[in-house]
Amino acid sequence: MLTQEKTQRAKESLSKTAFESHFLSVRKLTETLCGPLSDEDSMLSVTKDTSPPKWHLAHTSWFFEHFILFCHSKDFARFDSRFDYLFNSYYNGVGKHLLKSKRNLISQPSQKQVLQYRDYVTEKIYEMIENADEREFNTLYPLIELGIHHEQQHQELLLMDIKRNFFAHPFHPTFLAPLLKSAHPQTSPSHRKQLSFRGGLTEIGSESTEFHYDNEGARHSVWIEPFHLASNLVTQGDFLEFIESGGYHNSSHWLSDGWDLVQKYKWEAPLYWNKTDSGYEITTLRGVEPLNESDPVSHVSYYEAQAYAHFKDSRLPTEFEWEYAASFERMEGGFLEDGSFHPKPFPGFHGGLWEWTQSAYLPYPGYKPFDGILSEYNAKFMCNQFVMRGGSCVTPRVHYRLSYRNFYYPHMRWQFSGFRLAKDGL
Repeated sequence: MLTQEKTQRAKESLSKTAFESHFLSVRKLTETLCGPLSDEDSMLSVTKDTSPPKWHLAHTSWFFEHFILFCHSKDFARFDSRFDYLFNSYYNGVGKHLLKSKRNLISQPSQKQVLQYRDYVTEKIYEMIENADEREFNTLYPLIELGIHHEQQHQELLLMDIKRNFFAHPFHPTFLAPLLKSAHPQTSPSHRKQLSFRGGLTEIGSESTEFHYDNEGARHSVWIEPFHLASNLVTQGDFLEFIESGGYHNSSHWLSDGWDLVQKYKWEAPLYWNKTDSGYEITTLRGVEPLNESDPVSHVSYYEAQAYAHFKDSRLPTEFEWEYAASFERMEGGFLEDGSFHPKPFPGFHGGLWEWTQSAYLPYPGYKPFDGILSEYNAKFMCNQFVMRGGSCVTPRVHYRLSYRNFYYPHMRWQFSGFRLAKDGL
């Protein structure tokens, strides 16, 4: 719930000026990420899962406009009331909205008008913070903080969608400027070892007054049996072994639904892999690169991760095993701010890639959704999806935390997804 308890941090450790600055920097970063795109690029969406960059720019503004400005300002004048239909994502409580599959038909408003809309909303939110007295600020703070984290989620989605859109182009355009292509030098492969954990009764989830989504609580006790967990993610070289052994042609490794997808879509490798006469090439946001066997394998579905685990006589960890193991590690790794936008070898649990777990995305005991229409933020998606943990190379570092639960359907591959192997016992 968005409670007054969560505003205590604002009064104790984050001044109004610092909060304003953070809000403005997040808004600016979204626009910076879209900077290399042409107006035509900004309208593009090539699958039913992706959205046009222009839509992301507008939707994150609509979120602030509707849930904060419209709902909490008596004198607020909407930029354009028709945007409720165009840029509402899935909040049925707000009203009808455009189908996701039709977002690439939004030729109007133009990219220029969308940026004007962003400026308008940003200015109004800034003024609202600036003019709020202590009582008003305590009410607005958790809502605006949610809006900031919502925008940071869309910064990741934006990069995911741009990569997928560019991959569909015959020339696989390069997104990043040349300067960023060398921002992250190649790192040496990290030695992989098997970590052993005794488990036992442990606490899972967030109880902090620091920001967290509703689906990260309530904190509760979980019993964990002894288990082993790899210190590193499965690499592209590891997965190449699975491919070359005929993994995509051996039904014994696959769940039934996964095998059906392999047959239907003729999967032969992870998304963004392309086989050439000299080996495999990988499409990245920096362009097409030779396969680096030491890099973590990415853009795999749950089914591919599970099949590889079966191939290695292993399994995927539960989200509770993952959080328990990761709690002993420092929260450092490759995140969006590093500027690479591509996972690199790193011996740890945080950053790089979101990691598939075998845990279904379900509410924790004592779960309480956000209030009102915002209850739709997470609650209604708790069915038929799997939990991912760990953050990725396109996740903002300041947005990430140990208890973060991401979730996707098991067939999805366009997210920055990887995995590590687990086994039972000590």
